[in-house]
Amino acid sequence: MEGLVVCPANHVALTPLSFLERAAFVYRKNIALIYGNISYSWEELHGRCINLASALSQLGVSSGDVVATVAPNVAAQYELHFGVPMAGAVLSALNTMLDATTLAQKLQQLEAKIIFVYSDFIELVLQALTILQEKDKSCLIVLIHEGNNQTKPPVSSSGPSKILDYQTLLEMGQPNFKILYPKNEFDPISINFTSGSTGKPKGAVYSHRAAYLNTIADIFRYEMGKSPVFLWTVDMFRCNGWCLPWTIAALGGTNVCLSEINGKEILDAIYLHNVSHFCGAPMILTKIANAIGINQPLLPHKVNVTVAGVLPQPEILIKLEKLGFTINHAYGMSEALGPMISMPWKFQDEHISKSNKDVDVKIREGVHNIMMEEVDVKDPESMNSVPADGKTIGEIMFRGNAMMMGYLKDSSRTEEAFEGGWYRTKDLGVKYANGNIKLKDRAVDVVKTDGKTISTLEIEGVLIRHPMVLEVAVVARCDNVLGETPCAFVKLKKGCFVTDEEIIKFCKDWLQDNMVPKAVIFGDLPFNSSGKIQKFILRDKVNNAMKLCLQVGCNSVGELSTPSS
Repeated sequence: MEGLVVCPANHVALTPLSFLERAAFVYRKNIALIYGNISYSWEELHGRCINLASALSQLGVSSGDVVATVAPNVAAQYELHFGVPMAGAVLSALNTMLDATTLAQKLQQLEAKIIFVYSDFIELVLQALTILQEKDKSCLIVLIHEGNNQTKPPVSSSGPSKILDYQTLLEMGQPNFKILYPKNEFDPISINFTSGSTGKPKGAVYSHRAAYLNTIADIFRYEMGKSPVFLWTVDMFRCNGWCLPWTIAALGGTNVCLSEINGKEILDAIYLHNVSHFCGAPMILTKIANAIGINQPLLPHKVNVTVAGVLPQPEILIKLEKLGFTINHAYGMSEALGPMISMPWKFQDEHISKSNKDVDVKIREGVHNIMMEEVDVKDPESMNSVPADGKTIGEIMFRGNAMMMGYLKDSSRTEEAFEGGWYRTKDLGVKYANGNIKLKDRAVDVVKTDGKTISTLEIEGVLIRHPMVLEVAVVARCDNVLGETPCAFVKLKKGCFVTDEEIIKFCKDWLQDNMVPKAVIFGDLPFNSSGKIQKFILRDKVNNAMKLCLQVGCNSVGELSTPSS
């Protein structure tokens, strides 16, 4: 239409950095962050982030450079989510549970100019840099030591040429530094590596635009009002803490960081700081349930908690609900900036009675957020939608504005992931008439037996309900007649003993015959640095065991293991 223009007056590049600018003005004296004895107002936090960006600029960091962090949820990790992009750089928060070799591989891919390291992990980082010594001699380390952790910077002849202290770096900054906002909202703001549960980890690149929009979606997804009090139990190195550092700034809330994430610390923080929300892996629910005392007082108000992953036993969920927690179940991945499908329990309760809290309903992931344009379950070959009957299995796919730009330095995988104009999750699921999506399994993890596809997640959902089972994983075992059959790997709770026959009998009471595990192996389960079970290791183990059985003449794979506690 004639007379219309796009100009600075009506178009500003979207970036979550604007949320901190606004918070410093609107909520300036409100408490922004608490970590032990440390606390900052939004005005103070904004000033520290400005100084951080200024200091980075003085060190030669410029637009497009990568700055890495290896740190837990301390105050500096939160500040880096603003200070690094304020300098025009790209943040990559790395998993603190990586081994030196894996960390070296990721640092090599990132080509990070500076690495911020919490002092507990300095030796790990120095080992990784030693591996990369010939290629990364110029890498600078900034050492973070907060609270009770006052470790002095180590001296290493084989390490980087210089180690700076975080506080010293902040003091270098100038308060009048001009923030380097993105010229294009599609410029990258961060790089987050996938867990690598099904292969080599990939670096998912987030844009300022996607991060901004997902931040808005977070407000609705987690039912947050003005000035929430958020407890940091989800790692900030996982999808930038599900984009919640920027969300809390947008709402002028309070961030509460913990020195240690255990059940007692979480409960104490909730009562002390009047926490309203927290998120993370389902294991935090178990930690809290185990920490609840006999005369534990009810929570002062409802506390909203969202978890993504396999839920614990229903007894744990009910116990937490009675104490005052409102539990939500979510589904997502690094490529979607964290959870993008969620289902509040008030919606789930429409499908179940109080006397029958069916675990099958509990694990429905729900509907997509407002910034995800479409979520569907499709036939991956024809790309046609499967019937919304809750039975027909297809691949979960989605497209929308809160999505990664692609994989770092990996065009072929990016093209594969976005083939056909949809992001292909390689997760299998079903769709219900009300629009809810239910995850069935990873495509590589299903058991194909006698022409039927069986979900290992559904079998695990039954096994975890056994009172003596602590952890479980089900994988496909090769079978000469049926093709594949389910095999269960079980770790028992401490002090418990149960036989494989008893486990199988328990499953028969809940599952169809073809879903009942034909073998049970007891022992520890292999987890990766993201806390996900490495099923490919278990598949190799059981199939190698099958070969051994044929050689030694044992009757079942289960004979090769002993029930453990």
